[in-house]
Order: sequence, then structure tokens, then C-alpha cells
Amino acid sequence: MPGDSTYIINQMGDTVWADPAGVVTVDHLLPRAETQVDSWSVTFPFVLIIAVLVIGITAKWLRWRLLKRKARRVFADKQMVYHDILQQYSPYYRNLPEGLQQKFLKRTLTFMAAKRFRFVEMEREEHMPLLISAAAVQLTFGLDNYLLDHFHTIYVVKSDYNYGLYNVPFQGHVSHDGIYLSWSNFISAFANYTDGDNVGLHEMAHALSYVNFIANDGSDNGFKQRFREFSKTGRAVFKQIQESGSGFLGNYAATNYEEFWAVCVENFFERPLPFKLQMPALYDAMCKLLNQDMLAPGLFVQPLETA
Repeated sequence: MPGDSTYIINQMGDTVWADPAGVVTVDHLLPRAETQVDSWSVTFPFVLIIAVLVIGITAKWLRWRLLKRKARRVFADKQMVYHDILQQYSPYYRNLPEGLQQKFLKRTLTFMAAKRFRFVEMEREEHMPLLISAAAVQLTFGLDNYLLDHFHTIYVVKSDYNYGLYNVPFQGHVSHDGIYLSWSNFISAFANYTDGDNVGLHEMAHALSYVNFIANDGSDNGFKQRFREFSKTGRAVFKQIQESGSGFLGNYAATNYEEFWAVCVENFFERPLPFKLQMPALYDAMCKLLNQDMLAPGLFVQPLETA
């Protein structure tokens, strides 16, 4: 308000300012009391947004603490049982040094505690959620955020299944409501771990890209940034495959870029040496993206704590 001036409200609801010089101006302002109310109405949405953010962050922190606590209990009770199961079924786990095996198992148990497993027309067995969780953690072991938070439910179907209007059977798929896997194909893929065909790793690759680029729920900023660098190499290779036909990665990699990415993941883990020999630039890009080098003694490209 101008110094030494007064104001009155005319019948139109305008504020009329009168200063000592006798100059009268009209301003469409509300009276002081109403201005305060209006100020609060402007401020309230920001306060509400901050409150929601704080509540959301606190809820995630509490959930994380509960998951870690549950995983620690299970680790203490069943460490050797689950270790033996992973030793039997997971070539990736078998090749880890002992210290990383413990870290991997703890992450796997945390992932398993964070998900609901729904078994469709089949009986649940103890090793099933463990191995499915291990497939997810195998892909995300070099990342900070490894829980694929958007997905709360994993559906396990006995064998090939029909989905939507498609006239071909599915071995697995990812949609907004969950990750779907056919168990017979999942387990046989880990039994034959040299052909670059692994439905578990393939669908977890789709889930990882969904979390980071569609849902943005539990995304990993480092992964997102490195994916842009990966695509500088990946896009050129993908285009070449589409133009020239199948090569090391096979015909399916030419379907679209999302399938190309998932096929890269399968071959990166199952056939790392021929991958590196035949497509060295793409293999190197995958190593940096996932922060893992399957042919390096220490596994991680960068220390896991700073990845």
C-alpha cells in the first residue's frame, strides 16, 4: 500500500486509493482480510504437495526398512537352503565369488519379500519365487535400484498360455499390472544356459525398461542416463540388423527396439564371450549400462556402492 494513503471500497468492489496529492486511482484488489485468505489459497497447494512428497518418501523408507528386516530374518533362517537351490539352478550365482553370493542372495530375498507371487493353475513350490527373484536381481545386480518397484505382482503360469487377441502362445509378457512367466519355459531356460534364449531374463529386461521409461516408479537415474549412451551404439546395430537380416542376435532382435534390448540381455548373460568377439562395441555398451562385465574377474564395471 502507498505510504500515507487511504483506501475505500466502492460499490463495484474496486479498491480506490487516495493519496495526499488528491490523485485517485482504482485497483482491482480485494480488502486486506480477503487478500490474506487469497494468499493462503495460493500457498495451500504447495503445502499440500510438500506434505504428499514427505509422506510418500517416509512411506517408501518405512517399506524399505521392513523389507530389509524381513529379508535378514529369512537369510538367517534359510541361508544354506537357498544357497543350495541357487547353486543348483543358477549358473550366474555359481560363478559369483563367495562375498558377492551373499550380497546377491540378500538382494534376492529382499526382492522376493517385495512381491506377491500368484500361481495360475499350478501349485507353488518353495524354490519358484526364489529363482524368479534371482533372475530379476541378476539383471539389476549392478544397479542402485533393483526392486522393479512398479510391479507388485508376478504371475506364474504352468506352461505356454494365450494372451489377448494374439493367436500365438506366450512364454511370458509384461503389462502395467504385473510380470507374467510360464514356469516350464522359465526353468528349462536356466537348464540350457548357452543358447541366448531365456524367458526369465527376457521379461525382466522388459520390466526394467518399463519401470524406467514408462512407469518411472522405482527408476534408476544412473541406468536411465547410461541407456542413452547405450543407444548410441544400440540403435545403429538395431538398424543394421533390420536391414541385413539375422546375425549373432537372431531375427527376433529386429522386431522392434524393445525386443532388441531384451535379446541383448539374454545373450549378454548366456553367451558373453561370443557376444564380445562378434559385437565388441555393443558388448562394451551393455557392460557399462548394466554395470557388469561377465568376463571380468570382479564383475562390476564400477564399485557397486557408487554405481
